[in-house]
Amino acid sequence: MKKDIHPNYHMVTVVLNDGSTYRTRSTWGEPDQKLTLDIDPSTHPAWTGGQQHLVDRGGRLSRFNKRFKDYVKS
Repeated sequence: MKKDIHPNYHMVTVVLNDGSTYRTRSTWGEPDQKLTLDIDPSTHPAWTGGQQHLVDRGGRLSRFNKRFKDYVKS
């Protein structure tokens, strides 16, 4: 392997929005630095599978459903 081309992995502390923390290896920051997450994977819909709400603005959703009624399950 080539020398001096690999990132410097070190331990950092990740702080979640609820105050819980965990330690992991990262190339971010300096060793033993705290990384505070803006988006918490324990509460954000992208990770928790939150319910999406479709908003019908100007009848677009209704027109789509009417046009593709054979393909859309209600």
